[in-house]
Amino acid sequence: MDKIALGGGCHWCTEAVFQSLNGVDKVQQGFVSSTGNDSAFSEAIIVHFNPSTITLKDLIEIHLYTHKSASNHSMRNKYRSAIYTFSNKQASEANGILEELQINFEEQLITKVFPFNAFKPSLAAFKNYYYNNPKKPFCQNHIDPKIKLLLTKFSKHTKTDLAANFSK
Repeated sequence: MDKIALGGGCHWCTEAVFQSLNGVDKVQQGFVSSTGNDSAFSEAIIVHFNPSTITLKDLIEIHLYTHKSASNHSMRNKYRSAIYTFSNKQASEANGILEELQINFEEQLITKVFPFNAFKPSLAAFKNYYYNNPKKPFCQNHIDPKIKLLLTKFSKHTKTDLAANFSK
């Protein structure tokens, strides 16, 4: 298993997206920090994945499409658009993938690659938030559209039961 940490807005949303993917063994929801000027914790997830089933490029592409990866707003520090890497090799690969995928977006991506520093898990009550609360307005308004996007644009990567469970 490999791992990558991703910040893309609310960690409830990113957790639900990445839990829905084949090759993802575990998603840890919480707060991640980097080093230096970027040491403030922001909402993020750690994705443990099998690179023979889903590649880092696939994960980054899904990440870029399922949050506002080209949008600056006043809450960007808490909801940083980020890829937190666990090695220099992974950082180099992630930066190359970002450069390659930029052509798919009209606006400039603001997603940054940072070295992973620390992780603080969310409270237990917030873990698996979407799957435990699918009828809550937040889930229907913010997470359902991301799951729909997964099912249309990235269906080859989604778990086979996702469509059946989503339509309930």
